[in-house]
Amino acid sequence: MKALLIGEYREGRLLDTTYELCGFAQALGAETAMLLVGNATRLPAYGGTLYLADAAACGEYHPDLHKQLILDAIQKENPDYVVFMHSSYGWDLAPRVAARLKAAQISEIIAIVNGQFEVGCCNAKMRRTIKPSTPRAVLTIQAGAFPAVQPGGTPQVQQVSATADSRVSFVGYEPAEAKDVDLARAEVIVTAGRGIGKKDNVPVIQALAKALGGELGASRPVVDAGWVDHSHQVGTTGQTVSPKLYIACGVSGAIQHLAGMKKSDFIVAINKDKDAPIGEIADVLVVADVMQFIPALTAKVAG
Repeated sequence: MKALLIGEYREGRLLDTTYELCGFAQALGAETAMLLVGNATRLPAYGGTLYLADAAACGEYHPDLHKQLILDAIQKENPDYVVFMHSSYGWDLAPRVAARLKAAQISEIIAIVNGQFEVGCCNAKMRRTIKPSTPRAVLTIQAGAFPAVQPGGTPQVQQVSATADSRVSFVGYEPAEAKDVDLARAEVIVTAGRGIGKKDNVPVIQALAKALGGELGASRPVVDAGWVDHSHQVGTTGQTVSPKLYIACGVSGAIQHLAGMKKSDFIVAINKDKDAPIGEIADVLVVADVMQFIPALTAKVAG
């Protein structure tokens, strides 16, 4: 089994998510080759075959030209899977490549289950496991769903180029709205769920996050209620995270929330319902009233 990984550069910088593609391939048990449109002075720590096109000549994004570069690499490597990140780059290019190959496309994969691919459905309220029915498939993977893995080594670079006409031109990047916090980089996250009761209790959860040197997270109901800003939301409709420690306070564990944090190294769930779904993935489940337990825990940590 072989996978062609399509990495990304942005404004001359290799994106760290490129290594999540390597983590996905490792979980799949696939041999890999990689294609990048980027910069020869900033190569990934990757010991395999790297098809490298110069972004100065090809543009950091040129859909028809980049599609042709990918098709040329596919012809050389004959991969079973062509794998993109589920990013603006990936979700635009993947269907173009799939249509040209007449191959199945599976979007926003969050896990591999018995060699098949798990994706969200019904607005991320459910998950389903599917497999392609074509010999080759084009895939996109959800950011944060697989660990970033640096294979190490020096790539075996093959310089490539292509030509293609296009009715689309790349104008530039528009900065995203500034976020209060980047949860994807946090090592400790303490998340407030609907079980905290009311907005006035959010500072209690925030105090624990501060005592642990972490960041405040929130479930979707808390954000929808206006208790916490959306920039703190964890889940498929918020940020996908994988901290060293994740503490869920009054979070029941809706599927879309679990998909966004289940890759955390160690999960502590605090909930008065011992049968809450989040208990199924928690390393430690504390059955207690959140608003009684959290202040006591914070005092212990801070003291």
